[in-house]
Parts: sequence; structure tokens; C-alpha cells
Amino acid sequence: MKMDKFVIRKRCLDSEDNTTSKRTKTETECDELTEPSPKDTHTKTDSCGNCVTGIFVVKSPVWKEIRAENLDCDYCVLFDRWQANEIFKECEQLLTYNEGKLAKVNIFGKWHDIPRKQVAHGDTGLSYTFSNNTVPARPWTPFLEKIRDTITHVTGYDFNFLLINRYKDGLDHMGEHRDDEKDLVHGYPIASLSLGQPRDFIFKHAEARGKHAKRKIDTVKVELQHGSLLMMKHPTNTHWYHSLPQRKKLTQARINMTFRKMVVK
Repeated sequence: MKMDKFVIRKRCLDSEDNTTSKRTKTETECDELTEPSPKDTHTKTDSCGNCVTGIFVVKSPVWKEIRAENLDCDYCVLFDRWQANEIFKECEQLLTYNEGKLAKVNIFGKWHDIPRKQVAHGDTGLSYTFSNNTVPARPWTPFLEKIRDTITHVTGYDFNFLLINRYKDGLDHMGEHRDDEKDLVHGYPIASLSLGQPRDFIFKHAEARGKHAKRKIDTVKVELQHGSLLMMKHPTNTHWYHSLPQRKKLTQARINMTFRKMVVK
């Protein structure tokens, strides 16, 4: 099923979403910067209202709504191709991934290698448990903080945890699952940044999966582009599974960053 069936184009996130949105005055480059207010020590805006966060300058994104029964997502291209290329290169140079037991999951009592590379960063003391394995957060780095703060600025949501997955090619994948673990703040959105090889992201309703499906509900497919941001909002993860299936003909790498709000214990 094509995504366009569920898309309303050219929407800016509004105050009802508890988000921040700015509009550009023109399509030309704007170089003049205005200093942030005393309450906003992390961000600047230029004379056209573009966001300036650390090394990242992003124009106000054009959001697309992705909607179905109990599926509520917003999608935009956040970073232009040049910015996305630079961020991807930095990831390849700076990130290190988990090894050993932290690179495995336990399914039905058996340990299996995760079919991709993975690492987590976040606030001190936080961890994420899934598939019977607990992944502790490494400290934030200045590079990851800049990405996080940019996403916070354009969405209005703050995040304290980041899970990073690297897919070396189309053979690396992610199976169907829901991000509904008790470690996550209930009802809080997940921000998913995609870099590198575009990949299909598949949503399947919980009641429409498998041979014994209770209902017939169309699958929703979204192609996640280089530099794009997908906001998965409540109650999506309650009712829909999502996956990144194999695409054997794809040969390029993809890095995905999912920013989350974890429960602080």
C-alpha cells in the first residue's frame, strides 16, 4: 500500500502537538543571526526564522502526516543532502558499536546475533531492555548532543536516550516489533532520524498480522530518505508493529538514530 494514501502534505507541526514551528520568509539564504533569549541557551535563529543549533542550520521542515487507524506519524526531510552526508561521515568516524553479549538478543531461550550493529547513548544511569537483553547508555558526545538538540528544537520534544542501528547493506534488517517497553515514558513520541541508504519502513496493525489475523487492515509502507525524520506518536506503538525488511539488492549502508524518553528511576 502506497504511503500517499495516508499523507496530507505540507503541514507544519502546531501548538496542539506541543511543538515549535517557524516559517521561512523566502527561499533565499539568510545569513544574519539573532542571539537566543536567556531562556534558550542551546539555539539561535537567523533573520528568516531558520533554526541554528551548533553546527546545524535547518530550514523549517515541511511535515507530512501519515495516518491510519490508531497510527499517528509525522515525516519530514530535516537535513539537506550536504548536511546529511556530513553527519553520516561523522557517524562512520566517531561511533563505536556494541560487541559480545550486548550485540545479541534472546528469543525463545536462544541467543542470536542482532542482524545489524547497535549502540546506545543517553543520560547517566539509563538503559534499554528488549528481547531479554539490557543495553546500557554510553555518555552523550558533543556530536550526538548537537543532533539531539536540533531535533528537540524543531519538534519541541526533549529526549534523554538514543538507540543507534547501523545496517551495512540491504541484508541487515529489523524484525517486526513494537516499542512499548516499560522503560519508555508512556505516550511520548519517538524521533527516528535516517541517514544513508533509503529503506522501506513497514507498519502492520497488531490485529492484521499472520495467518490468524482478526481483521484486514492495509499495511503502511514509508520509504525513509537520507536526512529524514519520522516522529512516531501515541498510540502508534500500541496498535502497530514496525519493521525494516531485507532488501537484498541494496548495497549501501544506513544509520538510524531513534531518540527516546526513558523513565528515570
